[in-house]
Amino acid sequence: MNVYAIGASQNIGYHTAVRLLEKGATVTFLVRRPTAFDGNDTMQHFLREGKARLVQGDALKLEDVARGWAEAQAASASGDVDVALFSVGGALKIDWLFRGTINPHNLCSLAILNLLRTLPATLRSPDRQPKFVVVSTTGATRSSHARLPFLMRLFYNQLLTQPHVDKFNVERVLAYADGARWEDGGYRADILPASWQDAEGMPTRGELKHVLVVRPAFLTNGPAKGDVKGSGAYRVVEDERGSEGYTISRKDVAHFIVEQGLAEWERWEGKRVTVAY
Repeated sequence: MNVYAIGASQNIGYHTAVRLLEKGATVTFLVRRPTAFDGNDTMQHFLREGKARLVQGDALKLEDVARGWAEAQAASASGDVDVALFSVGGALKIDWLFRGTINPHNLCSLAILNLLRTLPATLRSPDRQPKFVVVSTTGATRSSHARLPFLMRLFYNQLLTQPHVDKFNVERVLAYADGARWEDGGYRADILPASWQDAEGMPTRGELKHVLVVRPAFLTNGPAKGDVKGSGAYRVVEDERGSEGYTISRKDVAHFIVEQGLAEWERWEGKRVTVAY
């Protein structure tokens, strides 16, 4: 398996990438700092083996994301990229009113546009398109927010409104690109560039055929319970059909992505799923 990973130097993306590397995959990381994995014995092992590959760049720069695609293609004799893993997230800063912000405020939504706009021409036919695995969040869309437990709605409204606006726009872009139903227009602020659908390289509506959106509950640094209990360690709620839940560890989100999402792709393709305890 050949993987292009953006936003995977830490947290969910990192844990997912390590799982994939341990299964023999090759992962090309777009990282802002070439020292991102210095002192990380696990990653240094895969770097020495040539299975982990680093491309220095910024997800907010179109040319850097395009270069990452090219390097990921170069890692495969066929030029195919099997998986595009998108787990970009900003560092949350909390002000004295307990309101969380990220900088820039549209980090994730601009980065997903860059990823889609730079999809190489040779990977655009349905039979060669990568599987796009995109990490979003619970509570970003209208129906997802409504299904949060009451206390989590209050908590998210206070702490995570701005980051959720960003994730909301990520999901809006993906719904356009893969043709999914979108009924949340106007629910949150539109922070996307003007005429983004017509930007150079942007896929047409419904052009992407292989997309999975993963919405974790409130994230913790706990262990991967799935490694002990299997998939029964957490709940996976498909397409907005139940309570969003309270928490989930980053490692268990990675467990779902690798051990279920990718391993059973035909089951999960095209879905928006919540992962929670």
